[in-house]
Amino acid sequence: MEMSKVSTNVTPALHPDNLKTIEGYDEHTAPYIAHVATAFSEAYEGIQAVMHAKQQAAKNPTWNEAMAMIHTDDFAQKKLARITRQFDASMSNLTKGIEAIEQQLATPLQNTGSTSISQEIRAHVKGLSTEDRHKFLDEAQKAGDHLTISAVLAAPGYLSGVSETERQVRTRLHHEASSPEVAKKLKVMVAARTMIEERAGLVFGQMEKAVGAPPHKVKALREAKSQAEAALILKEAL
Repeated sequence: MEMSKVSTNVTPALHPDNLKTIEGYDEHTAPYIAHVATAFSEAYEGIQAVMHAKQQAAKNPTWNEAMAMIHTDDFAQKKLARITRQFDASMSNLTKGIEAIEQQLATPLQNTGSTSISQEIRAHVKGLSTEDRHKFLDEAQKAGDHLTISAVLAAPGYLSGVSETERQVRTRLHHEASSPEVAKKLKVMVAARTMIEERAGLVFGQMEKAVGAPPHKVKALREAKSQAEAALILKEAL
């Protein structure tokens, strides 16, 4: 998608181009967080639109300052509702995608060797000291020795002296090494979710700045307007 133009009036933290700085972001992983870019673009451009609306409202000769601010806030609230929906939808999509990949990377391994060879491998690993066992398995994973890794990790840990926690960790590491693109995609999606968590909240302060007044002041102006209109109606009715 076409990225938003840089504005000196909006915090750069909300610019969608920030996603490009995520480690692993490229033409292959970009599509998986395209909706996040859309959400940030919606926020960035929405704030700019409110600033422009404020300028236009100030030029309306039939509105005083209070009326201009109320109408600007009306527009800002509509934009804010759309922006928050976009961020909520992106968070939901990311979370579902991340959970699906996490489940994929936690899938138990299947033994690829013969039963007898696998039994011998597990017996050998179980006979090693804890330090040597870790070193042996680290080297097997580094070498991509699926036969050894699957023999140990596809069976209950007590058969090879490996704890259940270590078995789960090594299973994930093996999946990541076997499917680097999947692991890369996950990393980018997690980073994008973190960016939303850390920055989406900035929208509220930016909107307040764009409107030119805090919510309580605008609320007071609305109430004063309503009271004045009610008084006028009452006077006309008498």
